[in-house]
Amino acid sequence: MAKADATGSTWRYRWAHRQNERRQRAYRAAERAWRQRDEELRRLRTAAADFGREATAGAGLPLALAPGEAVHWALPAAQLVELRHTAVLPAPDLNVDPGRPASRHRLPDGVKVVDAGIAVVTDRRLVLLGGRGRRDWAYGRMTGLAHDPAAPVTLIQVLDRRRTSGLLLPADAAAEFRFTLTLAFAEAIEQRGAVLARLDELIAEHDQTRPFRPSIATPGQARPIAAVPGGRRTVAVAAAAALLVPALLAGSDQQSRRGSDVAVAATAAPTARAVPTAAPRPRAASPTPTRDRLCGAPTNPFGYDYCGGSRIRTPDVRVCDFFDCGQDFWAGRGYLVQCRDGSVSLTGGRAGVCAGHDGPRRTVWA
Repeated sequence: MAKADATGSTWRYRWAHRQNERRQRAYRAAERAWRQRDEELRRLRTAAADFGREATAGAGLPLALAPGEAVHWALPAAQLVELRHTAVLPAPDLNVDPGRPASRHRLPDGVKVVDAGIAVVTDRRLVLLGGRGRRDWAYGRMTGLAHDPAAPVTLIQVLDRRRTSGLLLPADAAAEFRFTLTLAFAEAIEQRGAVLARLDELIAEHDQTRPFRPSIATPGQARPIAAVPGGRRTVAVAAAAALLVPALLAGSDQQSRRGSDVAVAATAAPTARAVPTAAPRPRAASPTPTRDRLCGAPTNPFGYDYCGGSRIRTPDVRVCDFFDCGQDFWAGRGYLVQCRDGSVSLTGGRAGVCAGHDGPRRTVWA
């Protein structure tokens, strides 16, 4: 038997069940993404701390190493690229944030492939052992380094070479190559501690973004609009139809009357006496749509809208009964904003506003 409230209705319980399922799905997705990022950052931290312990002497590689030189990484599917035009690359930095990986195996504009072979990262240089010869990029002579954000291409400038060149790698190997190259370069300039410190900062910042379990929706929080199939959209369509149909009918009635008047005038006999007619009765003005004073915001008793006014830093405790509050809503420390996925958040003016909700869309005003 279906559960009913004090009035005998069950829609409030169905609404609460749907809300709790939706909140749990969103929470599980956010928690899964958060854990993946956390595991990746901690893996990089461990790899950076242990960097160099598993370096080899380059056995099996057709590369003559300098005394004491060690190999950190090698990949046989690399391609040598060159830049067709002159460019100035940014100075090499120690950024190791994994971020978004290179999207696809393609060449940026102005870059051409000139050779292919084995890419080798040692503790002193980056080397490509290609079919046309060997290309070296020594860390001590490196003046520019740029990783393309949309392609697995890394461009390098060195002091003893005029043309800018670099490597094109398989998309699934680009992130590991860039991380290893950054660590090798940092170790060569005695700055591995800076890389470890940056990874510690990223881990600490990520800990602050861990999603909280959503609050439990109760039947008492259900708004009457939830009982209507389709919810707010159905009500909006019905209201628009209620305003539009009378206006259309009034226009149609006026047009038909004009047509009948013309027909009577055209068929009237020239000698017919004019018969006085009663003055036309005034018709009631057809209703016209009223301007939406909320600028798209849901109807609410607080006067919150998207039109303009004052920012809301302490919203009414019932705000989630009228707006779609995002997860961890009350953990926010900013002002009220709407996110791109339609939910609202209290993270306006803060770093990472609407994180996990596709970013900010607009401010909610009072």
